[in-house]
Amino acid sequence: MPNPIRNMFSIPELKKRILFTLAMLAVFRIGGHIPTPGINGKALAAFFSQVQGSFLGLVDLFSGGNLSQMTIFALGVMPYISAAIIMELLVVVSPYIEKLSKEGEFGRRKITEYTRYGTVAICIIQSFGIATMLESMKGGIVMFPGMGFKLLTVLTLTTGSIFLMWLGEQITDKGIGNGISLLIFAGIIKRFPSQFKRVYRQVVDGEISVISLILFIVLLLLITGIVVFVERAYRRIPIQYAKRVVGRKVYGGQSTHLPIKVNTGGVIPIIFASSIVTIPTAFQGLAKKYKWFGDLAHQLSWGMPLYSLLYFVGIIFFAYFYVSIIFNPVDVADNVRKYGGFIPGIRPGKPTSDYIDKVLSKLTFVGAIYLALVAIIPEFMIFGFKVGALPWIGPSLERIMPNWVVSGLGIQFFFGGTSLLIVVGVAMDTLQQVEAQLVMRNYDGFMKGVRVRGRRG
Repeated sequence: MPNPIRNMFSIPELKKRILFTLAMLAVFRIGGHIPTPGINGKALAAFFSQVQGSFLGLVDLFSGGNLSQMTIFALGVMPYISAAIIMELLVVVSPYIEKLSKEGEFGRRKITEYTRYGTVAICIIQSFGIATMLESMKGGIVMFPGMGFKLLTVLTLTTGSIFLMWLGEQITDKGIGNGISLLIFAGIIKRFPSQFKRVYRQVVDGEISVISLILFIVLLLLITGIVVFVERAYRRIPIQYAKRVVGRKVYGGQSTHLPIKVNTGGVIPIIFASSIVTIPTAFQGLAKKYKWFGDLAHQLSWGMPLYSLLYFVGIIFFAYFYVSIIFNPVDVADNVRKYGGFIPGIRPGKPTSDYIDKVLSKLTFVGAIYLALVAIIPEFMIFGFKVGALPWIGPSLERIMPNWVVSGLGIQFFFGGTSLLIVVGVAMDTLQQVEAQLVMRNYDGFMKGVRVRGRRG
């Protein structure tokens, strides 16, 4: 057994945390095989194969594929994430919530309590909506429609989602890593074996060439390396603390820095943009009833120019929007001033906040472009760019463009930007926590002489 693995299991506390985390993830996987009563699984799978690029496909991603199988964990942790995002928005617009956020541990507990209540409310609304939608669909997806089915579905899905929320909190408290993130991570990587098997079958059957496969792997590794690099990238603003004499002791006088991440918003801007852009594709009934709505839904499908443009612009917009909510330069400047700190060459107060805001705006732009490219490129590799849909010049461009640009590489392996950021980011953060436990006990880390850093370290 390699040294890092052996060292991990030689520390009783770390071993206990790792085994507890694995046990909770096993419970999550077992629950993913328990179906919701009254559902025709084959008919449901056929439906979800047609809506992979819609809002339902995004929700299915965060549920780990449980929504497409309609298991008891069909809602996943998406209601909890939605409630947490709503609470962050309320910090800005509600004076009461803003006051709670500044009251330390007590305020944090109250906000967590409100987030749980919000999760229950969102679960009830979403599960009732899903039950109603399934009943309205043709194909015999619901075997026994009626109010009894709706109530049973609401009870089952709400209970499953609340149990996942509790499971994630237990992993965070008693395991290793962030519990909610690890549940999403586990739900995404569980699809990899079947996806790799599908790609292998395509290569064997001659549906894709070996050169296309190699190009796909090289580009995927390159994008993953860029994600790791940017997720660890910070802009360090120097902070100098003045010397203070208190009695016979001298305090301060040291230099430190204020780290600002390049990608401060994380994966949230992609989630917001995906949710907004793909909403029309979720309403299949309207698309069949109204031709104009069907055309709009078609234009907002993967690979279409309108989808790519709105997705790209939406990610940039929501990157600025979300960062403006979670990072307040005025509060940061006030905290630096309270502790006797200042940025060399910048006056305390408003000039400091303006300087931090200027730096943050530049970093947010770089981070937004990075997020947009990471989100668009994997989908372009798989589905291509349908230039033929462009007005006036589309047909001409389609004739001169290479086939791989228009149709993609032909590899049916979905590894979108959201999945990539979550998988890489969660893996980095979890490894950093394990690394910290090893180093704290005078063990070498995973790589001798090199320290593993997560997105925050």
